[in-house]
Amino acid sequence: MRKRNWQSLVLIAALLLLWQCISLSGLMPAYMLPSPVRVLAAFIADFSLLMHHLSRTLLEALCGLTLAVAASFVLAVIMDANRFLKQAVTPLLLLTQTMPTIAIAPLLILWMGYGSAPKITLVFLTCFFPMTIALLGAFAQADSDTVRLLQSMGAVRRQIYQYIKLPQGLPAFFSGLKISASYSIIGAVISEWLGGDAGLGVYMIRVRRSYSFDKMFAVILLTAVLSLLLIKMVTIIERAAMPWMNVKNKK
Repeated sequence: MRKRNWQSLVLIAALLLLWQCISLSGLMPAYMLPSPVRVLAAFIADFSLLMHHLSRTLLEALCGLTLAVAASFVLAVIMDANRFLKQAVTPLLLLTQTMPTIAIAPLLILWMGYGSAPKITLVFLTCFFPMTIALLGAFAQADSDTVRLLQSMGAVRRQIYQYIKLPQGLPAFFSGLKISASYSIIGAVISEWLGGDAGLGVYMIRVRRSYSFDKMFAVILLTAVLSLLLIKMVTIIERAAMPWMNVKNKK
């Protein structure tokens, strides 16, 4: 294991130990700050129920993320090819990020009901912006000299994207994908807070009403671990898609 991994584990262990000490010291009531041991016990006790709710949240997050990636890729290519459209649509993209997610969710539920559709839509809206902006920036920073060289050789627009803009844009694409992957879980949970019959957000609302804060902390840690796992999966795909970066990092 790499040295930095050991350092991270030591830091996490120290934070958990500090958390346990604070909980046992009585500085805060146990129901407000349950110890890590109680949180772990609550997670084990409700494991099957958590997995049931997790499956719904994960499905909504992955569906919304997949749609956001596909739509952002198509829109980024169209905007990059059309300067007028890029100047017209970019302010609208920025405007969508000024609206708080918690304010949009009730409207989506009102329009689409309490099923999975509003949750997937909210995840889509949450992930769409960082992906589109990352791709637009990557396309704009493509080597202009290489582009002109291919154009002088008779290359069409599709070949320019295939051989220059897309390969050079992969690092920015995966950076945006890592951000969107973590946002997808957060967006799904927030949308479930406001209505639904299953999902980690619904579970959190139920245990909060019963003042089971140890179960609340269990869900928080579960969502954090899930976000980290999604980011790790994106990193693995990134290494497979860009093997030349692995060689470069080893040097």
